[in-house]
Amino acid sequence: MSEVLQAPLAFITGASSGIGQALAACYAQRGWRLALVARREPVLQEWARGHGLDAARCQAYAADVSQPDSIVAAGHACIERQGVPAVVIANAGISVGMDTADREDLEVMRETLQLNVLGVAATFHPFVARMRNRGAGTLVGVASMAALRGLPGHGAYCASKAAVVAYCESLRVECRGSGVRVVTLLPGYVATPLTARNPYSMPFLIDADTFATRAARAIEAGTPRQVIPWQMALVDPLLRNLPIVVYDRLFKGRKRKPRRGSGAAT
Repeated sequence: MSEVLQAPLAFITGASSGIGQALAACYAQRGWRLALVARREPVLQEWARGHGLDAARCQAYAADVSQPDSIVAAGHACIERQGVPAVVIANAGISVGMDTADREDLEVMRETLQLNVLGVAATFHPFVARMRNRGAGTLVGVASMAALRGLPGHGAYCASKAAVVAYCESLRVECRGSGVRVVTLLPGYVATPLTARNPYSMPFLIDADTFATRAARAIEAGTPRQVIPWQMALVDPLLRNLPIVVYDRLFKGRKRKPRRGSGAAT
């Protein structure tokens, strides 16, 4: 039991499915303790039981990351029960198509920014000062390659992920010299429920477990900014530097992310 309690702790939001669940499995295989957060606590508990993780190894916290008080409370509960994590991964997010001409989609944008951006800051909030006092810790923001350029029908999602990149960069500079590292992950296309019904091609698609393994390596190394997979890392500078006139021609008419109510998963 003492060995278990001495194992490092990873705090992961959005852990009930997709990338979050894959990251939880990856860290469990490495012998870490887990603090898993999602709105559906029973799903987390069932997953832990299925992986043979007892309460000493894994604790589940029910929280709505879009509500700052909810996720902040989960962070404080984690500190009280399990201590200050070595790694905090702000992974929870949504991706829903939008059309600015539709009044209802302004609400989609508000919800997306609240969860994908404010939710990241609120996830980190309980831990920043404590990690600084300890002189160690890693805060991980999960952004997206969609942060690099605006995609048609993806206005809310692209804007939110661009904001995550900028926010994490600001936080990284603020934490410089404190022993606290800030890592920004930019996934390309990862096979999850979030991408399952995308109506367009997804080049260099990888499975969630592969992403998690590569992400864990980047987190361990303290890489400030990591694009995954490596093929997308090659596309990164090309996409960012593509002239506007060329970019607009290439992406005009591209199929859009389904909007809410269209039957697509979010």
